[in-house]
Amino acid sequence: MHPPPRRRRGVRRLWTAAAAALALPLTMLSTGSTPAQAAAVQCSVDYRTNDWGSGFTADLTVTNRGTDAVDGWTLTYDYAGNQKLVNGWNGSWSQSGKTVTVKNAGHNAKIAAGGAVTTGAQFSYSGSNAAPTSFAINGTPCNGAHQPPITVLTSPQAGAVYTQGETVPLAATAAAADDATITKVEFYDDTELLGSDSSAPFTLSVAGLTVGSHSLVAKAYDSMNASASSTPVGITVASGPAVVATPSQLGVKSGESGTFEVKLSKQPSANVTVTTTRASGNSGLSVSAGASLTFTPSNWNTAQKVTVAADSSGTGSAVFESSAPGHAKAAVTVTQLGATKAYDARFLDLYGKITDPANGYFSPEGIPYHSVETLIVEAPDHGHETTSEAYSYLLWLQAMYGKVTGDWSKFNGAWEIMEKYMIPTHADQPTNSFYNASKPATYAPEHDTPNEYPSALDSGVSVGPDPIAGELKSAYGTDDVYGMHWIQDVDNVYGYGNSPGKCEAGPADTGPSYINTFQRGPQESVWETVPQPTCDAFKYGGRNGYLDLFTKDASYAKQWKFTNAPDADARAVQAAYWADLWAKEQGKGSDVSATVAKAAKMGDYLRYAMFDKYFKKIGNCTSPSCPAGTGKDASHYLLSWYYAWGGATDTSAGWAWRIGSSHAHGGYQNPLAAYALSNYAPLKPKSATGADDWSKSLQRQLEFYRWLQSDEGGIAGGATNSWAGRYTAPPAGTPTFYGMHYDEKPVYHDPPSNQWFGFQAWSMERVAELYQQTGNALAKSVLDKWVDWALSETTVNPDGSFRIPSTLQWSGKPDTWNPSSPGANSGLHVSVADYTNDVGVAAAYAKTLTYYADRSGDTEAAATAKALLDGMWENNQDALGIAVPETRADYNRFDDPVYVPSGWSGTMPNGDTINSSSTFESIRSFYQDDPAWSKIESYLAGGAAPTFTYHRFWAQADIALAMGSYAELLE
Repeated sequence: MHPPPRRRRGVRRLWTAAAAALALPLTMLSTGSTPAQAAAVQCSVDYRTNDWGSGFTADLTVTNRGTDAVDGWTLTYDYAGNQKLVNGWNGSWSQSGKTVTVKNAGHNAKIAAGGAVTTGAQFSYSGSNAAPTSFAINGTPCNGAHQPPITVLTSPQAGAVYTQGETVPLAATAAAADDATITKVEFYDDTELLGSDSSAPFTLSVAGLTVGSHSLVAKAYDSMNASASSTPVGITVASGPAVVATPSQLGVKSGESGTFEVKLSKQPSANVTVTTTRASGNSGLSVSAGASLTFTPSNWNTAQKVTVAADSSGTGSAVFESSAPGHAKAAVTVTQLGATKAYDARFLDLYGKITDPANGYFSPEGIPYHSVETLIVEAPDHGHETTSEAYSYLLWLQAMYGKVTGDWSKFNGAWEIMEKYMIPTHADQPTNSFYNASKPATYAPEHDTPNEYPSALDSGVSVGPDPIAGELKSAYGTDDVYGMHWIQDVDNVYGYGNSPGKCEAGPADTGPSYINTFQRGPQESVWETVPQPTCDAFKYGGRNGYLDLFTKDASYAKQWKFTNAPDADARAVQAAYWADLWAKEQGKGSDVSATVAKAAKMGDYLRYAMFDKYFKKIGNCTSPSCPAGTGKDASHYLLSWYYAWGGATDTSAGWAWRIGSSHAHGGYQNPLAAYALSNYAPLKPKSATGADDWSKSLQRQLEFYRWLQSDEGGIAGGATNSWAGRYTAPPAGTPTFYGMHYDEKPVYHDPPSNQWFGFQAWSMERVAELYQQTGNALAKSVLDKWVDWALSETTVNPDGSFRIPSTLQWSGKPDTWNPSSPGANSGLHVSVADYTNDVGVAAAYAKTLTYYADRSGDTEAAATAKALLDGMWENNQDALGIAVPETRADYNRFDDPVYVPSGWSGTMPNGDTINSSSTFESIRSFYQDDPAWSKIESYLAGGAAPTFTYHRFWAQADIALAMGSYAELLE
């Protein structure tokens, strides 16, 4: 099943000292709305099934091909066999004889022009299961959508190694659907067009590829103007002849053996002998066959096997090197696993795909991209941006690698990469010494819509003092803030060139560049943002750079500004906690102690996320004149949506600022990190009150979950100390949590921040880890109810395919919080609007069930975790990882207008004009050079909503981690 994804997780919006930094979840989409008009229906219906012989799920996408919105729809179609409806979702399903009728649900009644909705159902049958041949919407027949061609890059092979200067042979097959024919196939190296071929067989010979990793793609076009790209194939170009070994990671169970393959990258002139030996590591692993292999000028590229045997006891990894005279070596890491550790072997298999440089997950610097694919719009608006979230997942992935293999160098190396590229250096934040903790920032109100910006600074609103700046400086001897910025343009696609230590170096800069996007209120979706540099020296944008799009002031100074995503920094601490535990279990605690100490430091600064934005007193703050805090009374002790800091670039200007956030979301809390920072000695912060603050935060977070738990079990949105972001009065009767007002959808509304099930899975996974480690009773009570609800909304089919909740709908409110006698929240309700087979979210959900089952003994939770992991492993693997197709109906918003005040004009670094006529795409013209751009052009011209198979770094890491967690706890 492939219901429409809701992607956009972790968007952070940064402001100046006066303004608000906001953040959106990285995995949710925004969707547009169009006023309904009466018009004749023009439509198409795509029909897909998952069939297991006696039953199937049907997945239908209804696309509005007209120029007017459809407001209310009924779909009808007939089966030819004995298919019987079992249940349906995303609509009201019924069946009369062979005729099936689907009426829209309340949430998907309107289909915008060019938009699409998805609905689905489960059926039983016997005999044949032919697909229906015709469909109708509101009685009007729909033509089936023309399907794009199927394209496969057949040469080179994934993982192939070529020698510099050698010609690389590219070849592809392409098949057109319906009565169309293939008109040409283009070949790309990432987004660079290498050439094309207009007749079969489709081939291209390419010389001159640079040394390093390359991601190759074939893209076919057909005679009906449809196009589609192949799955990327990763290759490596070496500086000379090399031995090639695959896979790079291999798991072997104790008492058994495993094999890897070796061959040569280039044809030799005479026989070559490849010798394989254990170079280092676990002596329980040894080469039992294939230690010496001969390759001739005729069989040089035919793989031969090396067999590695594991003794009957012990674990740990060893590096095996395959070498030959005149050739570069190849190395394979072989890990000896426990006799039953099949899921650890899966972890290593997927880890090998993720970390293979040729597969495209990492930049040349070793930075994880948001996704392998470049055309993707979520919170990051380009696939080769990255987020602090991705860095935190890299840390967690490498911690699990250390647990499985005993090698902790990669965990330490991941922290070093993060520290070098994502934590601003002193040169990036040069004026912190001017920060005045008694006057942290100047107030500016947040507004509801982008067209209400810029927001005027108001120095007349009282601001409280910052109570932790002094103790942080005392503890660490610096004024600099030790926290990650939230987003980075890794390939400098925009061209700001804000690489670490540089300010607007420009498009020629090749390093990763700090950027920012969101900044203008809760209704500003990713489609309405104006990207800007974190260090604004007025080189790009308008007369005042980008500053006067966001804040209104008499004059503007060149300045730097960063925003932190607290959930990512907390996840980094979480990863360090597990790394320390696992390393100590191996007797290797000293290997990670220095990195763990840095995580404790990060957690110390993360306390800025506990404070009201302007350090006002927490509780019943319903006007800008509400009292400023006097210290810790400005702390809500929750993980809020962001903290931010900035200042002048001129070291003689003499000002800097810091702000917290008044908005707390249930999905951002991390009680495991709070526990580690308050109770686990290696992670206790050095500051005077850090550990105590985190101890209070642990209790407050758990109470927050309990307060937000619906009658069914799902966790609702959150709370704010600043209603509407400007300390206004909330609606009468709004319940409170320690004086903070309940906010059904904190921070952003396009789409609502409370609707994505991924927040549920991520957050409850952290609660489950805390419960598994400590047995905390409040954590258990929240989990007991949540797990029962989640399991009741989960379906695993006999073929292993599954559906889990995707979009949630909320009604009612929680009871006002009473710590001594919590209410039952009988008036707060959640329902599941649609379902998904999203593998990343499913992995986080499986981890939740795994940790919960380990402590509680819940057999249904354990069985469901296993079924989800087995299902995606068996059904959704490809050359790059585990992924499923996604239909992106929201991509009709590439043409969305971006609000720019009348009379304001400027340019992006590449020369794109910014003015009141700008659209999302017009200030991102680089997308027109992307190999997937024609899919968007076709959709905007009235074609079908495009389908993509994305390989997001966080999702692949989460799947690998779920396999490792299951191996550790339940296998």
